[in-house]
Amino acid sequence: MSGRRALIAALVLLVGVVGTRASSERAAHKFSAEGLAKVSDYIRNEVATGKIPGAILLLQQHGKPVYYENFGVRDVATGIPMSADTIFRLYSMSKPITSVMAMMLVEEGKLSLDDPVSKYIPAFAGMKVGVERKAEDGKVALALEPLARPVTIEDLMRHTAGIPYGYYGGDLVNKLYADAGLFDNGNSTNAELVAKITSLPLAEQPGTIWDYGHSTDVLGRIIEVISGESLFVFARKRLLDPLGMKDAAFYVADPAKWPRIAEPMPQDRVMSPMAQVRDIRKPLQWESGGSGLVGTVGDYARFSQMLLNGGTLEGRRYLKPETIASMASDHIGPETHVERDKNYYPGETSGFGLGFAVRTSVPPGTMWPLGEYRWDGVGGTFFFIDPEDDLFGIFMVQTPSQRGRIQLALKTLIYQAMGR
Repeated sequence: MSGRRALIAALVLLVGVVGTRASSERAAHKFSAEGLAKVSDYIRNEVATGKIPGAILLLQQHGKPVYYENFGVRDVATGIPMSADTIFRLYSMSKPITSVMAMMLVEEGKLSLDDPVSKYIPAFAGMKVGVERKAEDGKVALALEPLARPVTIEDLMRHTAGIPYGYYGGDLVNKLYADAGLFDNGNSTNAELVAKITSLPLAEQPGTIWDYGHSTDVLGRIIEVISGESLFVFARKRLLDPLGMKDAAFYVADPAKWPRIAEPMPQDRVMSPMAQVRDIRKPLQWESGGSGLVGTVGDYARFSQMLLNGGTLEGRRYLKPETIASMASDHIGPETHVERDKNYYPGETSGFGLGFAVRTSVPPGTMWPLGEYRWDGVGGTFFFIDPEDDLFGIFMVQTPSQRGRIQLALKTLIYQAMGR
């Protein structure tokens, strides 16, 4: 274990992953050395069998790293070993960060969850809902219906706005979103992206179905409208710089940092029929609040510890504890009558809060904790926060094709290592 202790010490020195709850070491499940060895063996085998180039896993409990290990290399083309300063594409792990910034504006009274989106983006008032109708000849056409109620800020944060990502093979509205090329938005602004979205119909009536999509990108644009700043300028000023998330950005601007970028296996760069793993060395005008950020394990560790602490880190408050508690509670439970679409990514045992999936029941055959909240990214990264055990975990990897399988296996092994 001496090598692992050295790695943990190096991580603390390098990225400052030190929490503020060390004094609150209340009763919580503890990890066994044997269980953590199985976690390491699993990841090491993924690298050895060529499924991933490398990865990083951090588990931090009571404000201190209890497990940290680098595996493999950043990029098989360079062979540079994985290390704590490696930069990863976070993709949808950007969403919790954008949601936190929006809730900062809510606390300041500049934004309300009940606000109609049209208050900040007037074109939303005229949006319609696309409904498929079958004619007498059997052909299906799209009819446009008026909104039953306005799209709200809460709808954006819990993905009930009716704004999909748009996948080929879906319904007619999804095809319209796919054909609109919204992911080809690298040279556009958030304002231009939103203008494209408001020219399309919504896929569902607001507040009726959880439908994963561009809602958090629209939320990022609203932050810009309220602040009068670009999303990145606001993020750096209010959250990233104060938290010490020094490598979090929308692309890697400094060529000196390019060797630090993690890459997937050469054959593992396809995320969907519409998108491949993007080159984060290229300047990007689109500051996507939903999927655009990059960063290191240390960056996300400081963000995660702040959440676990109830909104504070190292003496500075970012959100109130009750705000974090609201974000980490289920906002689409049975009482809301919100339905779940066929691609309900949180899974059967989870609801969805304001930016996170939230564990609402125990998965069969496990003792996983209720109240755990989490999210992941299409590039393979995932994180979870477990308030019951005063714990968070972050797994950093770049593998679009293997992410679901690996995440389930790792979460199972991690909780088994805690006796859950």
